Amino acid sequence: MELTPQSTVAGVQQALAELEDPKHRAVNEKHGDDFGVNLGKLRALAKALKSNQELANELWATGDTATRLVALLIAKPRSFSLDQLQAWSKDATTPKVQAWFLSYIVKKSKLLEELRVQLMGESDQVQQAAAWELTAHQVVKAPELLNLEQLLDTIESEMRTAPDRLQWAMNTTLAQIGIEHERLRPRALAIGESLQVLADYPTSAGCISPFAPIWITEMAKRKA
Repeated sequence: MELTPQSTVAGVQQALAELEDPKHRAVNEKHGDDFGVNLGKLRALAKALKSNQELANELWATGDTATRLVALLIAKPRSFSLDQLQAWSKDATTPKVQAWFLSYIVKKSKLLEELRVQLMGESDQVQQAAAWELTAHQVVKAPELLNLEQLLDTIESEMRTAPDRLQWAMNTTLAQIGIEHERLRPRALAIGESLQVLADYPTSAGCISPFAPIWITEMAKRKA
């Protein structure tokens, strides 16, 4: 079915249903996601729709994961108010939807820092994970807005016992501080060595381990 920017929610969901693959769903479910569409084909579908914020809002409202992924690809990041970003963030609970929401919407929004600060104050661990993912981004893009030493204090005291998704985001922030800020590198390395978070994480050949001391050391070498 050929899709156009005027396509309806029903039309998009019918196209997604035709792309459903039980094998993809089985793999995705192992990672906490509940959709069975090949992402390359999903992206092609969204490309055919083109940017369309009104349709994106309607697709998002369905609550269906694959439909929401399409919504994120056709939405217009700068059209979001802070209230809408907060609402979508609370909805974006599955790993892939949250990752795409942060990458394709929030990181392209002028309201990124405002949302980050608000999410950092949330009690919900999924929202806290989103806040730390945005913090890792700001460590690289806008470190002047952050208290890096305070972030290291928090990581040192809380990362070891944090739930998996939050722990991963905090570890990413730790690594980015060590990579990007030479004066804080020794402390970042020491925290990573002390906590041993992700030290045994399986890493494919040719990939860098997410264990912060290895990650920091390798990326620092490349930057040099």
